[in-house]
Amino acid sequence: MKIHWLAPSTFQFPCGNFDGVIKNMQKSIKIIGANQHNLKNISVEIPRDKFVVITGISGSGKSSLAFDTIYAEGQRKYVESLSAYARQFLEQMQKPDVEHIEGLPPTIAIEQRSASSNPRSTVATTTEIYDYCRVLFARAGTPHCWVCGKEITSQHASQIVENIMSLPQDTKIQICSPLIRGQKGEHREIFTKIQSEGFVRVRLDGVIYDVKNIPKLDKNKKHDIAAVIDRLIIKDTIRVRLTDSIEAALKLGEGLVIIMAQQPADGKQNGGDGGWKDLLFSEKFACEEHPQASLEELSPRLFSFNSPYGACPGCDGLGQILEFDEDLIVPDKNLTLENGAIDAWRKGGKRMNIYYSAMIIKFCEDFEISRQMPFAKIPADIRKILMRGTNEQDEKKYGTYFEGVIPNLNRRWQNTTSEFVKARLHGYLSEQPCRTCEGTRMRKEAIAVTVGEKNISEVTNMSVEDAQKFFNDLNLGGEKAIIATAPLKEIKARLKFLFDVGLGYITLNRTSATLSGGEAQRIRLATQVGSGLVGCCYVLDEPTIGLHRRDNDRLLGILRRLAEIGNTVLVVEHDEDVIKSADYVIDIGPGAGDHGGEVIAAGSMDDIFAAPRSLTGEYLSGRTKIEVPPRRRKVRMTNCIEVKGAAENNLKNIDVKFPLGVFTCVTGVSGSGKSTLVTDILLKGLWRKLYYTGTKPGKHKNILGTSQVDKVIEIDQ
Repeated sequence: MKIHWLAPSTFQFPCGNFDGVIKNMQKSIKIIGANQHNLKNISVEIPRDKFVVITGISGSGKSSLAFDTIYAEGQRKYVESLSAYARQFLEQMQKPDVEHIEGLPPTIAIEQRSASSNPRSTVATTTEIYDYCRVLFARAGTPHCWVCGKEITSQHASQIVENIMSLPQDTKIQICSPLIRGQKGEHREIFTKIQSEGFVRVRLDGVIYDVKNIPKLDKNKKHDIAAVIDRLIIKDTIRVRLTDSIEAALKLGEGLVIIMAQQPADGKQNGGDGGWKDLLFSEKFACEEHPQASLEELSPRLFSFNSPYGACPGCDGLGQILEFDEDLIVPDKNLTLENGAIDAWRKGGKRMNIYYSAMIIKFCEDFEISRQMPFAKIPADIRKILMRGTNEQDEKKYGTYFEGVIPNLNRRWQNTTSEFVKARLHGYLSEQPCRTCEGTRMRKEAIAVTVGEKNISEVTNMSVEDAQKFFNDLNLGGEKAIIATAPLKEIKARLKFLFDVGLGYITLNRTSATLSGGEAQRIRLATQVGSGLVGCCYVLDEPTIGLHRRDNDRLLGILRRLAEIGNTVLVVEHDEDVIKSADYVIDIGPGAGDHGGEVIAAGSMDDIFAAPRSLTGEYLSGRTKIEVPPRRRKVRMTNCIEVKGAAENNLKNIDVKFPLGVFTCVTGVSGSGKSTLVTDILLKGLWRKLYYTGTKPGKHKNILGTSQVDKVIEIDQ
């Protein structure tokens, strides 16, 4: 059979010969006849492996070209290259309204959309930093007792045998399996168990007894009980028997074994009749003083708050729980109990109001306080009883029982079947840090493991910048240094990328839902840079939004690095620094909507400046500019809203005045606390005062001057 080969020059593609296609693909992406949305049959050539900016006024068609044409066609072609079976699992994009695109590499869009609303998604999990931290802590972590903080270790049975065999020759040893450690009681069932297992000796409170002659125990005292598994003298010939005995002791003692070793007598090197010394060995990580504080083998799943093995049992790894909030239950602490300070008891209907009024009258009589006393002036101990109820000590002191406002609301919340009551009570609930894990999301076993004297929660509480310094300064010795090499390399690389895109201020445990669109986009950008892909076309939507001018240089460095390693970087952008830094600029316009959709200019900055119809060129060249108003509205600081003692997140107990009737701008570098002040404190505080919503504002002392406004409207990004 003969095989006939076609000469390359004779094989024709729809767009020309094969050599021409390859040559063209290496140089540029050619878009011919794009009509998507408001684009007017435009044709444009975009150089490959360059940093390219598409600019123009809002609504001119920039995103239609970048995302709805170039990215959409790249994704569509990729999906079409897969098998029919694989395509059924993927969302297929519609073919954009374009005649032809040549030289299009695989496309990746990094849009300015909101991050995941999943409360389990954090900056660390999104960037995979947390995954590598879990590996690092599992392989190179140092476990501690979570009760006393003492470092604990584990050994395999063979290692325990080797340690025992290293004792001096002729040393007498007794192998004991601990069953009870520091517990009160008579423990008769334990002695029965020891006897049924066939053991004849028991170690009781440090003394060896025959199992048939055990003294009666004082049930009010704490006792230590261990079964004596074997008695040996250290010689080279006992290794097999010693191994069997150690394994039996570990099995009975649930991973713990005590070796009673007789100290050499005076003047003797080996053996002897000296005193006995206890050697504790553990197959698990266990504390000598607190055997209940034991750990299984360290594994990455122990450090995952998304796994039942590592998540706090109190909050299931969320770090927050819904609880009745005293600040919402008593919104105005200057009100008296008689005048309805307890808002949750004041809005219960006529019958409930009578019932709760009687409860308050009785409470004031029992605890000897005036009903006319403002809530804020009630003594702290009485206020605690009012909100949380009496405990055993309180009942002895005051001779009465009181359920407490919060336990009462909890009981009603759990028992009611009324959706109306549920909805009303829900307004008094807010997310509070979990009391079990104190907001760390993790089990105490995971928190007890450290690397560089920091547990995994303390590491993720750090900002990107602080974490970068911590891992750069981390010095692990011996075998741990070798084991940690790979995960540390990945962690450091990802932290550097986050820092380079201007996110050094963000903490690693910050939930993705709280990120702005710009922050979320830059995190995705850092993740893509970390992947090291080449030969792709990255399409970005205004990556500088929300970024201070100070941080622009680092972001531009990242974008240029992407292009330098062999990617085409296509950015939709308005920022002057980004436009002037581009290798190639495409200006879409001249207007918005039907008045746009044309390529006004394409090329270098000089080409944009020279284009007569380019508004971008007019402003960037300085021929046209936004004039600073010669006169401004007069600011009267007496007519203002004042936030007192703002201390949420990184705000340092600041007082800020916002004048009314003027245009006020709050500015500062990324992460300085602008959104915390304006959105978390001022906006939510006004909502609460004006609309009585259950939204809890950020930490502050007070907001003054709210009577001067009757509504507040939020317009976010």
